[in-house]
Amino acid sequence: MENRFETFVSSVNSIYRSIQKIKSKEMTELGLRGPDVMCLFQLGRHPDGLTSAELSALCCEDKAAVSRAVSRLEAAKFITFGDAPYKKRYRCKILLTEEGQRAAESVYNAVKTAVTAGGEGLTDEERAVFYKALSIIEKNLNELY
Repeated sequence: MENRFETFVSSVNSIYRSIQKIKSKEMTELGLRGPDVMCLFQLGRHPDGLTSAELSALCCEDKAAVSRAVSRLEAAKFITFGDAPYKKRYRCKILLTEEGQRAAESVYNAVKTAVTAGGEGLTDEERAVFYKALSIIEKNLNELY
């Protein structure tokens, strides 16, 4: 059991560090920070825009982290806020600008490259089993605490 624990934790940590390096590299080229990657990625997947709350849920980040990312993306002119009858911007849809769409495309390409490289050597069946097992582990650990 100890070996399984060590292998699992070591592998997850190593994968996480690799993901952070990919995010950091991509954002450095765009003049942003690593946490902004998921915001750009999700906004790129939702051309009609997302509210901050929706973005927070999809990115699995707390609202404060998303708020900081949104501020950086706005300062970089990657996003704009859609017209809405709300006085509070957090209720408005966040939309990508043309420049933001190019940045999101760059993020998407980096993600595609990483996912392809990470899954190299796996059959479609092995990949499906892996993601199913990973989802079950995530659910079980979330329920534990």
